[in-house]
Amino acid sequence: MDYILFDEFITLGKLLKEIDIISSGGAAKAFLAENTVILNDEHENRRGKKLYPTDVLIFPELGMEIHIEAPSEEEKAEHAEELEEKKRVKEIVAKMNKENKKVTKKPTKPRFPGMR
Repeated sequence: MDYILFDEFITLGKLLKEIDIISSGGAAKAFLAENTVILNDEHENRRGKKLYPTDVLIFPELGMEIHIEAPSEEEKAEHAEELEEKKRVKEIVAKMNKENKKVTKKPTKPRFPGMR
């Protein structure tokens, strides 16, 4: 399996979650304690270990091998477009939520000093 890394690095725990080996970030510690993980021909059990392009992860119990690769220029451009679209949609949703926000507070009369 190939994993394309768009950032400078990714931690082992985050990678496990992104490829759906674990369901939450907190499960990474238990997964690494119970399973053998080999990173570049060395045993690895730190969930915070930074993984870079050209690294190879092997999970013997799962029969899985993951090659971390840098994206091509075309993939970088496609990823940038996806991020722009995501940002645009987020702004539209925020604007719609602001416009549709319901006022649940009852209007109150202004209070002046000395009046009860």
